[in-house]
Amino acid sequence: MPKQHDKIATRLAIILTKLNDGEKLSIDNLADEFNVAKRTIQRDLNERFSYLPIKKENGLYFLEEYCLRKLNFEDIKNFASLSGIKKLYPSLDDNFIVDLLNTRVNQNYIIKGYEYEDTSSLKKEFELINIAIVTNTKLQFTYNDNSRIVSPYKLVNTDGIWYLVADENGTLKTYTFTKLSSLSKLKDTFIPNEEFIKTIQQNKATWFSQTIIDVTLQIDISVAEYFLRRKLLPNQTILEQNEEYITISTKVSYEEEILKVVRYWIPNIKIIEPISLQEKLENKLKEYLNI
Repeated sequence: MPKQHDKIATRLAIILTKLNDGEKLSIDNLADEFNVAKRTIQRDLNERFSYLPIKKENGLYFLEEYCLRKLNFEDIKNFASLSGIKKLYPSLDDNFIVDLLNTRVNQNYIIKGYEYEDTSSLKKEFELINIAIVTNTKLQFTYNDNSRIVSPYKLVNTDGIWYLVADENGTLKTYTFTKLSSLSKLKDTFIPNEEFIKTIQQNKATWFSQTIIDVTLQIDISVAEYFLRRKLLPNQTILEQNEEYITISTKVSYEEEILKVVRYWIPNIKIIEPISLQEKLENKLKEYLNI
């Protein structure tokens, strides 16, 4: 009797567990076990796991020996959740793949989107930051023409763009990964700030700051479905909904973070609170229109 597994992540985790245990897998047997089409299993092995060191001999798939039995089931479940988004990451070599399978390293990344930028030429920099996060080692780089020394906490991907979240002089900040230059890992280490870790885990925005701005928006019912279908704003909460509009609250770190969203949805959106932010938006529009 074939087993039923209703989630892709569960199937991937179990297949990875089998590979990690040194099993040699056939497409026919896996398709029967998970009660899916053979082409689904072929996609798992040839696409979702294409960047793993998997060998194929006599119709059987198995993991290269150097990568065997290095994972526990929790590691495998974590990695399964990353499967299918290979293109978010720079070119991966075998050593980095094994690191990526490790639970501790998985915690270095946050993914918040589907598209991606090409960072393959910055592979060394990406790995250097990853090592610095794992070892709690400070980084030095040039950003916006200024030399900076930071304590790195997280690599965040939002809509395919990578950002580094780090502590600079006691303030949590966000840096666009591709704008970092002269990057180097220092010998100095740091003790992670638990409050910063909590802030990063709870904050669904891209930009991190010690100052949070509470914003209330009124959105015309003609476009409300886009905000109801999925959360287009960080920390989005529906406050009211009627036949004419919906009211949404959100939290942002910088004014521009919400202003760019509002500008996109004009004229179907309005800032209710803070009023000063709506006035600022109107003044900028008047300047643009030369009124």
